[in-house]
Amino acid sequence: MEPLIDRARAFPQRAGRSGRELDGLATGQSPQALFITCSDSRVVPALITGADPGDLFELRTAGNIVPPYRADSAAGETATIEYAVEVLGVRDVVVCGHSHCGAVGAVVRGDDLSVTPAVRSWLRNADRGVLLADGTDVFDPTVAGPVQRHVLAQLDQLRGYPGIARRLLDGRVRLHGWFYEVHTGLVLAHRADSGLFLPL
Repeated sequence: MEPLIDRARAFPQRAGRSGRELDGLATGQSPQALFITCSDSRVVPALITGADPGDLFELRTAGNIVPPYRADSAAGETATIEYAVEVLGVRDVVVCGHSHCGAVGAVVRGDDLSVTPAVRSWLRNADRGVLLADGTDVFDPTVAGPVQRHVLAQLDQLRGYPGIARRLLDGRVRLHGWFYEVHTGLVLAHRADSGLFLPL
């Protein structure tokens, strides 16, 4: 923890030297995109995209899961997505899955999660049948195919959010499915015309 504390102490000087204008951030935010990705420590949205402070409105969840929309439920994920589109007017939403995803891997393998009941309950939001649609090797450590199908399923889930559904109809929002390879740094994007994930 000490290295993190040291870097946090030095951040004002580092930020000033890099030429970033932090003063402007005090007046509000206008992020370019809502970036939904996994809580995995190996996935760093600002590092992947080169984003500066204020560029990304981030939502990190175990397995980059987007829960079903329910206006009457106090879900931080739902509130974050709703705020991004309704209040901040974010025009682009990225769902970014990643290779070697522990959450998707656990669903694919049918791991015993009895020691983590909250995780087990959360992962019920992932459809194992969808993840295994192509007869995937459940012991493939990259879980690339299942993660990519999972990303598409989360995009479908987003289409059920009223604010996103309205904005998709009139072109005010665009959805993007990405897949990040943690071992290479390669980012693939889903192409609707081919149905494939291809390099950006």
